[in-house]
Amino acid sequence: MYISKRLLRSLLTLFIILTIVFILLRQMPIEGYFPNFDKMSKLQIESGLHQMGLDQPMPVQLGRMFKNLLQGDLGTSRIYRNNVPVTEILAPKIPVSLKLGSMALLLSLTIGIPMGTLMARHKGKFFDHLGTGFVVFIQAVPAAVYYLFLQLYGTQLLGIKMLFNINDWKMWILPVFSMSLGNIAYYAMWLRRYMVDESTKDYVQLARIKGLSENNIMFSHVFRNAFVPMVQYLPTSFLNTVIGSIYIESLYSIPGMGGLLVDVIKRQDNTMVQAIVLLFATVGIIGLILGDMAMVLLDPRITLGQKKGGR
Repeated sequence: MYISKRLLRSLLTLFIILTIVFILLRQMPIEGYFPNFDKMSKLQIESGLHQMGLDQPMPVQLGRMFKNLLQGDLGTSRIYRNNVPVTEILAPKIPVSLKLGSMALLLSLTIGIPMGTLMARHKGKFFDHLGTGFVVFIQAVPAAVYYLFLQLYGTQLLGIKMLFNINDWKMWILPVFSMSLGNIAYYAMWLRRYMVDESTKDYVQLARIKGLSENNIMFSHVFRNAFVPMVQYLPTSFLNTVIGSIYIESLYSIPGMGGLLVDVIKRQDNTMVQAIVLLFATVGIIGLILGDMAMVLLDPRITLGQKKGGR
């Protein structure tokens, strides 16, 4: 029952998002649809608008878009690559973002979770202060600042070019590291908080009275219980990271999904924008659902759909 209601709400959310994006894109000037607008006659412009279906009323255009989506048709690009299906354009770019995002997430988990655990284990000591300083820096400083810093000085340190080369493994280092910084700080901050909260509970005091070592208590009991609320965000962060970073892919000219979205927005290719927004929104919603399900699997005390004691 819960999953069914959640899916219905998710479909409604997608409908609202796509409708808003569709209407906003249609408010842009028609000059953007034609690269040679100044040289075109009125008849040519009207013919072009008719071919793209932009001369029809807004509700008709919107209905046609959703009808095509239900049939699995994401549309055809008219500007980015003339008369090429959107799926054909996205197919080679998704694996690039998938590889980049997967490596960034793996690095985030490898560093962020041990960092948060050690910060909680050594609360108030040097490592905790050092980790907190890192988290505050990542949270306070605009990401664009340290992304540019890493690109400028990292390329010099590694002796590589700024423009991305998919066949050179060194070119993956800076984008992957840059993409992982936000999640490293996020995982470390929240895991530390949850572990500190858990360490003050009665079962921890009882374990100390029984003579269990601090390491045993911290890693066998506190960490396991503190990780449960965190797991809700792992699917979302995984999927959002996998589909790519808009800024980083544009910064390094990586041929993935993020850089493509920026390009098609500039070129005013509405069909491409709608398809990519649909993909991003779908991934985010699926991540939230998987997060809730993961919490239930890890902690049997949590149930979905109940008013008392459940989510």
